[in-house]
Amino acid sequence: MTLNSDPARPVATERASEHATALPPTDPVNLPTGPLPVAERRQLDKKRLRVLLAGSVGQFIEFYDFSLYGLSALTLATLFFPSDNPAVGLLSTFAAFGVAFFIRPLGGLFFGAIGDRYGRRPVLYITLLTIGVATAGIGLLPTYAQIGVAAPILLVLCRLLQGFSAGGESVGAPAFVFEHAPKHRRGLWLNITLAATALPSVIGGALILTLSQSLPADAFEGWGWRVPFLLALPLAAFGLWIRSRTDESEAFKEVQAEQQQSEERLTPIRDAFRENWLKMLQVIMVMGLTAMGFYFLSGYFVSYVQTAGDLSRESSLLANAAAMLLYALLLPVGGIIGDRVGRKPMLIAGAAIIAVIAVPAFMLVTSGSLPLAILGQFLFVGAVCVYGGGCYTFFVEIFTTRTRFTSAAVSYNVGYAIFGGTAPFIGTWLVETTGFGASPGIYMAAAAAIVFLVLVLTRIPETHPLKRKPATGVAR
Repeated sequence: MTLNSDPARPVATERASEHATALPPTDPVNLPTGPLPVAERRQLDKKRLRVLLAGSVGQFIEFYDFSLYGLSALTLATLFFPSDNPAVGLLSTFAAFGVAFFIRPLGGLFFGAIGDRYGRRPVLYITLLTIGVATAGIGLLPTYAQIGVAAPILLVLCRLLQGFSAGGESVGAPAFVFEHAPKHRRGLWLNITLAATALPSVIGGALILTLSQSLPADAFEGWGWRVPFLLALPLAAFGLWIRSRTDESEAFKEVQAEQQQSEERLTPIRDAFRENWLKMLQVIMVMGLTAMGFYFLSGYFVSYVQTAGDLSRESSLLANAAAMLLYALLLPVGGIIGDRVGRKPMLIAGAAIIAVIAVPAFMLVTSGSLPLAILGQFLFVGAVCVYGGGCYTFFVEIFTTRTRFTSAAVSYNVGYAIFGGTAPFIGTWLVETTGFGASPGIYMAAAAAIVFLVLVLTRIPETHPLKRKPATGVAR
């Protein structure tokens, strides 16, 4: 039995409809035309769950690799960026952290075009293997004391390789899951996939905490810190095995078949910018805020609690692990609510809550008390998960299948580069410059207030196919 995805129509008709409205055409991915036999339904559900697992595992591995760098920032600063002023070394470390984000849009452009032309699965194999190799490479690098300035240069090169591959993985997996998900559960499925990005901070933090407590300080700085990075390679191999058991979505197959019958050649990059430039700008703004929130949580708070809150490494890791575990639990709840009320109400409510709660939350985080630091991070997590109930589905749902990968990958990664990649650096700089521990919270609140105004005052669309208002010219 054939499953519905994008309605079959000429490419020219789809382009005309997209120019006629800011909304994408209704995209009833994988809704059957009639009741399926029980055996077929079970087989379909099994395939879908395998896709959900494959997407989630890939996101876990990608963010495991990225979060390790933030969790190990103070150690890396000592070993690769030695300085008489610890703050300078930490700033250099976070500058290298941000470098990986600024190459992510190029990775998104490269892998997005491949994904839209040849399929999502080939991209998901390449990106997962590449990021695993790059992360394991960091674990094998000699330090500054051993090879001098070549050490930080090699570290930056590994970060660039991580960032380039993450530019495809970070969007490829959500797009792949989205195209297999039942229409009325897209928010839940996408947020389960993205919730897997929080678990690496919990597991990586627990691993680093165990190693740092069980090893003498010189052994941990000599080789113990390398162990979590080296584990990235077997994790990537496991992820590749999971992904080998999935199929391309029916949505992509139908668009590919349609394109083969068309006389006009698909040019994903040109078509994405020509047809979706406004939507891409909207995604940059929407995803930029969640990028800041997520990377404050996963890439900054461990060192931030130690430096600005004067807590030990063990206490900082414990507080952050608890916060990221809560994030993993709450984000799917946000997706369920987003499936009920729509994406835009979640975006507006989330931005407003972040604007109100950011400064008090950051003040609690830097209070010097472990219970208050955990409470502050919990408050921040709750606000970010409300916003996440809309944004993580919005950024792929707003685009049609034909150019979804390219359009979403470029705009998502530009937002993450500008706002997420710079968050730890700017946070560290603000604390050092102002002497006010909660100053990064002011920065976060201001960004949330701006996004709130953009959401309320501009024509950012509701993308939920069952909640948006019908528009003239939309193909259905």
